[in-house]
Amino acid sequence: MAEDEGSVRVDSWIWSVRLVKTRALAAAACRAGHVRVNGERAKPAQPLRAGDEVRVREEGYERVVVVRKPIRKRVGASVAAECLTDQSPPRPPRELVAPFFERDRGAGRPTKRERRDLDQLRGR
Repeated sequence: MAEDEGSVRVDSWIWSVRLVKTRALAAAACRAGHVRVNGERAKPAQPLRAGDEVRVREEGYERVVVVRKPIRKRVGASVAAECLTDQSPPRPPRELVAPFFERDRGAGRPTKRERRDLDQLRGR
């Protein structure tokens, strides 16, 4: 499958503009359904053109960017910023993010009281 001049693979582009750390993580995110192009779930080799909207979901937060310039090679942060328009909503403050409860390994099943505390913590 030959790509035309104005397109680039989705996994390559999100890695090139530093939305993910490695190309392998970019391909894995595409396969897992965490990457959408123009509202549709993207496969790693899907062609991407200027003007396409890319949504990358990461740790409960969604980055929304519009492709300004398709690039194939990883570039510096200042050049990468010129290749996209970031339309992401602001991240929620850390205080508003739900606290994470973790039990010690080998602690056994939670007691009824601990279960109620967990449910209250999760907002149930």
